[in-house]
Amino acid sequence: MLLKPYRTSSIDWKPSPVVALATSADDSQIAAAREDGSLEIWLVSPGSVGGHHQLTIHGDSTCRVSSLVWCCVGSKGLSCGRLFSSSIDGSVSEWDLFDLKQKILLESIGVSIWQMAVAPINKLPTLEEPKPQHFRNGYLNAKYEYNDSNDEESCESEDVSDSEQVHQELVEDRRVAIACDDGAVRIYTISDSDKLIYHKSLPRVSGRTLSVTWSHDSNRLYSGTSDGLIRCWNADLGHEIFRSTVLLGGLCSGPELCIWSLLSLRCGTVVSADSTGSVQFWNGDNGILLQAHSNHKGDVNTLAAAPCQKRVFSAGSDGQVILYKLSTELLSSGNGKSSFEMMKKWVYVGYVRAHTHDVRALTMAVPISSEGSLSDEAKDLQGKKGKKVKRIRCRGKKPLDFSYSKWAHFGVPMLVSAGDDAKLFAYSAKEFTRFSPHDICPAPQRVPVQLVVNTSFNQTSFLLVQASYWLDVLCVHVPDVGSGPYGGLVTTNIVARIKSKACRKIICSAMSNSGELFGYSDHIKSSLFALSRQAGQSKWTISKRKLPQELPYAHSMVFTSDGLRLLIAGHDRRIYIVDLESLILQHIFIPRHEEHEKEGPPSEPPITKMFMSSDGQWLAAINCFGDIYIFNLEIERQHWFISRLDGASVTAGGFPPQDNNVLVITTSSNQFYVFDVEARQLGEWSMQQTFTLPRRYQEFPGEVIGLSFSPSSSSHPSKSSSLVVYSARAMCSIDFGKPVDQDDDSDLVNEALLKFQGSLTNMKWKHRLRDSQTESKITSRKKNFDLIVFRDPVLFIGHLSKHSILIIDKPWMEVVKSFDAPPVQKHIFGT
Repeated sequence: MLLKPYRTSSIDWKPSPVVALATSADDSQIAAAREDGSLEIWLVSPGSVGGHHQLTIHGDSTCRVSSLVWCCVGSKGLSCGRLFSSSIDGSVSEWDLFDLKQKILLESIGVSIWQMAVAPINKLPTLEEPKPQHFRNGYLNAKYEYNDSNDEESCESEDVSDSEQVHQELVEDRRVAIACDDGAVRIYTISDSDKLIYHKSLPRVSGRTLSVTWSHDSNRLYSGTSDGLIRCWNADLGHEIFRSTVLLGGLCSGPELCIWSLLSLRCGTVVSADSTGSVQFWNGDNGILLQAHSNHKGDVNTLAAAPCQKRVFSAGSDGQVILYKLSTELLSSGNGKSSFEMMKKWVYVGYVRAHTHDVRALTMAVPISSEGSLSDEAKDLQGKKGKKVKRIRCRGKKPLDFSYSKWAHFGVPMLVSAGDDAKLFAYSAKEFTRFSPHDICPAPQRVPVQLVVNTSFNQTSFLLVQASYWLDVLCVHVPDVGSGPYGGLVTTNIVARIKSKACRKIICSAMSNSGELFGYSDHIKSSLFALSRQAGQSKWTISKRKLPQELPYAHSMVFTSDGLRLLIAGHDRRIYIVDLESLILQHIFIPRHEEHEKEGPPSEPPITKMFMSSDGQWLAAINCFGDIYIFNLEIERQHWFISRLDGASVTAGGFPPQDNNVLVITTSSNQFYVFDVEARQLGEWSMQQTFTLPRRYQEFPGEVIGLSFSPSSSSHPSKSSSLVVYSARAMCSIDFGKPVDQDDDSDLVNEALLKFQGSLTNMKWKHRLRDSQTESKITSRKKNFDLIVFRDPVLFIGHLSKHSILIIDKPWMEVVKSFDAPPVQKHIFGT
């Protein structure tokens, strides 16, 4: 039976602007710092997923990040390098990606820091060159505004990465230059210690130093100031070599001419971006101006270069991302003979405008390998069953995700932009103006929501909505629309709002199935509250319950289904079980990689997700990198460890209410796994179906961010368990009791297009779908893995009953209107 959809857009959603980007030392990850102090790590990947939000670190919301640098240094940290940030308050921090902490390395120097730059490694060790791959190009999806001249030439060495990934245990200490508001450039040394070691300061100049960059050989420094000057410094001696004055510009407004960004290329060219809208190319040896372009209609905030260093990108307050390319021309020597001279110059190629607001940051990344196969650990699980699995290979078929899958491939560089509209967009670095930019995060900073149905308050349904600094408990009123196949708009009334103490940012939250208890954790401690209402009265009462003092702050929390225990995944990498009747600490789990590992301090990464079985026996705890730990709460010991599935992170999971021994997991590569927890092996369904899933699910639009199980009960759970998996772009209904039917290309494309046109999030979707006979035929014919594509970003989907679901979405243009910064005035095509 088809699910009856209800929807609401009443949830407040205001994502924070992105102020800085950085790429990991191996080019596979992107760090995005937001204005609210949080930092996100994204994995870029080819295919329909496009990008995976791996983890979030909640930093200090009172100090705004001004720049990020990610580099290999010393012997500490992960293979991707160490991540550092500077702040407007004058401090420098390191972001610990293992413990999920922000650590202050340099206390405030008393003046604002505008930018940081790490000196390049002079002698890079031999890198393992990626194997070349050849792909065919496709057509242009004209969703965004374009303007280009000629972008047909390819960069010969475009696929060569500037990766800093090194295959040695030790990397020499690195120097970092800091551009300061007092006009000075301060140089520090990064070592294995948790502090920056002061090295020297360059002479203070007039104006503010806003930008800084190193020459490729690390012998020179270039700084840009608010008085329109670019200075070249001897990095070792600290004296000025020359200075260049930026005079050209079409938008000279105000007394200052700010050099917002500098870029030093291997060929010796220095590129500057300033507040007049100009991008200028300079000779880095003597400061002579080579070319100047004034194509921006406002401040140019940021610059980036392709790995081949023959393409430069700029972006700024007009929302444009512009490409410049190094072009070679043959000129006559003029001596009367048939001889020619070769002249190189930087030419304007074209622009793409995908952002609605200012673009604050650009960076280059290289997509990681496709995550389409099981890891060795999962294959070992299959081997225990002794069964062979048939793999379906789909070659030469058109992908659903239009242009992105045509240019985003393993090892091929891409450009990533971010800004005040909170979005991250990816572009083809090689064929910039040919393909549409790809929206990496269609729902940035998605609001965490929990739906609790059939509570102890007259079977009322509650929504627990986690904002940055408060929790909302909302009562859901479902309209009576009769027995028709379509629901309507639900209404929500606020029951309670709990604000965090001292405006501390909330990290996680949870509500019990009865609706009587809920809690949250900020970066200081966890808090628990009780919700009550006397019979016959409409007034709700909130009371605070005191948790044990030894509890740390949490990355995740969950109640058992009976509401008698609260489980907290602490930042100290332990899992705490609290008895809610006595409010005492009942037990502590320490996740282990091996079942019989010796006792000792926690050594595994922090737990960021937890799922409970409905009978309260099993707990599935997921760390930030995708490893799974299964605990048996009845005997209070770890039952099983599952290493990262297909090398991917876990994006969603849960135990079906029909079978408490079954764990369902989805990964960042949109693979789907069903485990038999008690038997410690892949379930029968996964053994048969994992590699035979229909293409409409294999090419599921976007990354799966959640799933919801049908609350129905049955005496034959293996034949009736069903669920809905969803991303911000689409949802898919799966019934384990039905066969997995395959589809041909024509059905796949037609169905996706029809359902996109009749999106559930459109106000007129009800009449349009009701009148569409073709849609009805397709929907009735599909027995399983029914896919529906949404027009507006979806925040949450959950079952209201056996035959109805609640969809929480928000039109993106409504979100745009709520931003503090005004949008770019020029109309963006496609919005």
